[in-house]
Amino acid sequence: MSDHGGAWPVDAGGIDGADGAHTIGRWLTDRAATSPDQTAIDDRGVRIGYADLETRARELALSLRRAGYGPGDRLATVSGNSIDHVVVFFACAKAGIAFMPLSWRLSPRELGEVLERSAPALVLIEDEHEGIAADALRRLAGCVSPPPPVTALGTTGVEASVPRRVGEPAPQRAVHDDDPLLVIHTSGSEAAPKGVVLTHANCFWNNLALAGAMQLTADDVVLAMLPQFHIAAWNCQPLLAWWVGATVVLERSFQPRRVLQLLTQRRVTAMMGVPTQYRLLADDAAFDEITSGPLRVALVGGATVPPELATRWADAGVPLTQGYGLTEASPNVLCLPAVEGARLPGAVGRPYPHVDVCLTDPVTGLVLDGAATGELWVRGPSVFQGYLHDPAATARAMAGEWLRTGDIACRDATGLFRIVDRLKDIFISGGENIAPAEVERALTLHPAIAEAAVVGVPDAVWGERGVAFVVRAEGASLGEDEVLAHARAELAGFKVPVRVAFVDELPRSTIEKLARSRLRERATALVKETTREHH
Repeated sequence: MSDHGGAWPVDAGGIDGADGAHTIGRWLTDRAATSPDQTAIDDRGVRIGYADLETRARELALSLRRAGYGPGDRLATVSGNSIDHVVVFFACAKAGIAFMPLSWRLSPRELGEVLERSAPALVLIEDEHEGIAADALRRLAGCVSPPPPVTALGTTGVEASVPRRVGEPAPQRAVHDDDPLLVIHTSGSEAAPKGVVLTHANCFWNNLALAGAMQLTADDVVLAMLPQFHIAAWNCQPLLAWWVGATVVLERSFQPRRVLQLLTQRRVTAMMGVPTQYRLLADDAAFDEITSGPLRVALVGGATVPPELATRWADAGVPLTQGYGLTEASPNVLCLPAVEGARLPGAVGRPYPHVDVCLTDPVTGLVLDGAATGELWVRGPSVFQGYLHDPAATARAMAGEWLRTGDIACRDATGLFRIVDRLKDIFISGGENIAPAEVERALTLHPAIAEAAVVGVPDAVWGERGVAFVVRAEGASLGEDEVLAHARAELAGFKVPVRVAFVDELPRSTIEKLARSRLRERATALVKETTREHH
């Protein structure tokens, strides 16, 4: 039997038959055969070539299969960006296991709840995040029986000895196109993050679409600075780079001065970030140095770029390529070429290849033709398989074969789109989606808080920041510092409100629905007043 595409003989791993045509594990196999010595990853100066990356991923995949893991299983990680983390991703792709990177930014409570809901068959933890993961797993112990095996992520850990799967072994079969490849947790408008299930085929078509809009070659050097628990850290350049044989420079944290140095020192030609990152880079004293480097593609997503920021980058010789997407679409939906960005401020572009979009009336659901404003719907082979263990949420997100984005978009007569509003209550801070319901739920865990409401307000650096309105429990004494301390213990740092205001009651409409628009007005005024006081 041929080894092509990651298929192994039965006696070497229990896999029978060839992989599907669109499976991602075969990308690394094929690239290792054609470019074995080309650097695949530069991780803080430690480099690994395609042949070595393939060998490590293949050996780990075989170990996982022999330990009983396979199609239908999920492998959770708590890890920063690293070569080891990428090895695990490709090993999962080859073995048919869904790779589920979890956010190390979560609080132990949040992480424990995600682990409980997602039920991974195996958990891999990087040493740096052992503390938060251990706390989360202790909380999980009383909720899940038996708990999943846990091991260290790295050469001396999982690759040396993979713990046996609990229960019956997974099916020992080939990997199929419609097998889950990634499970990425995202905050929607509900109280808990949902696991977005993306298949091999979803990611294949997403990257094919990306290649059609912005080509990368083996000569490119891609800077990957978004944390790998985000879909963009895989499907917005890195996976495409590994498909074509380019080099990916991994960065674990965002430090503007260091990123600017990397752009020059590593001769970076392509990168992806969110508007907050591009603003902080532009505000750094060393920003002008990028004009001497080879950077040619700077893709931005997560929110619309403010016109003055787009102008700043264009003047530096690197116009930003605006994109729009969502995790449920793998994520790429719309793209505006850099050459058009300067003359079309606020626009997010036109559909990627292989992506269909339409606008619908938010009330009737009827399709709107021509120049129009309505809810943006998406259709195509990159649209997700569904939410993990949540068919009801999946049904709410879909309208037949169309994915409802929850975003209100405006389309002009030329087919160009702008995002103008959100039907959902989520707001975006530093590129991170924040669901008010999730923050409100955490706040009301405090015994002195009867009710809470959170809204996003504009922020020059972060895009938006949260402001919380709190109703104290009857007879309770509670101050802003105590609320914020509680929030920091229960929530990831980026979800903690920037301000807290105490109110006797929350404003509601005639149908008792929370009147968030009135709260946004009050929150904006509150933040402005605070800003004036500080100045």
